[in-house]
Amino acid sequence: MNVLNHILNNIFNTKKQLAILIDPEKIRLADVEGFVKKINQSVANYIFVGGSTVPVDLTEPLVLEIKKHTNLPVVLFPGDVVQITDKANALLFLSLLSGRNPAYLIGKHVEAIPRLKETSLEIIPTGYLLIENGETSTVQKVTDTEPMPSKHIENIVHTALAGELLGMRLMYLEAGSGAKSPVAPEIIKAVSNDLSIPLIVGGGIKSRAQMDQAFKAGANLVVIGTALEKNEALFNNLKRW
Repeated sequence: MNVLNHILNNIFNTKKQLAILIDPEKIRLADVEGFVKKINQSVANYIFVGGSTVPVDLTEPLVLEIKKHTNLPVVLFPGDVVQITDKANALLFLSLLSGRNPAYLIGKHVEAIPRLKETSLEIIPTGYLLIENGETSTVQKVTDTEPMPSKHIENIVHTALAGELLGMRLMYLEAGSGAKSPVAPEIIKAVSNDLSIPLIVGGGIKSRAQMDQAFKAGANLVVIGTALEKNEALFNNLKRW
């Protein structure tokens, strides 16, 4: 399956899309089968795998175990080069447009090329914007960058549009893993109104109501991760749209 085409086709058919994010540091391989079974019973379209501080050699075993139990595409959402594995279906090639650390704008990408040349991964250039949520996120610490102030909506919109004009195929608005609150609907709406590429929204979404609010504001794909790690009962609200 071509993941980007799948996303675009679903948008064309006005279908909501959900990705479940699994952090290799936060799940035991022994628990994967049961967790993925719940994903299969939900409305999820994709499984994202990644985290900000994942050690070497955790990602590939997790991807292999996930793929034993689902036909959903597994998409890498890497925090570092060591998380790249050709066992997945696709890779979000993330560029941290909200920061000004050259390592996360282009440096890590160059470092990744020897690994990527040896894979058949579908590589999807993705602009990544970290939006402030009231607390210091792991992404902020790892990348040594500041999130974009949520009150500066015009600057967020301009940054997202600049990313599109640079050739990004997806745009990701991120409040940060475990954020106190998700990206505000007014930010999602403003960015969505100006972009012509798919908009992904994640971080801080803890309920079906918040997920629906993000879709209503203009998100094409919503990502939920930490909320399900802490409360698997949330799956009960994800069995139908």
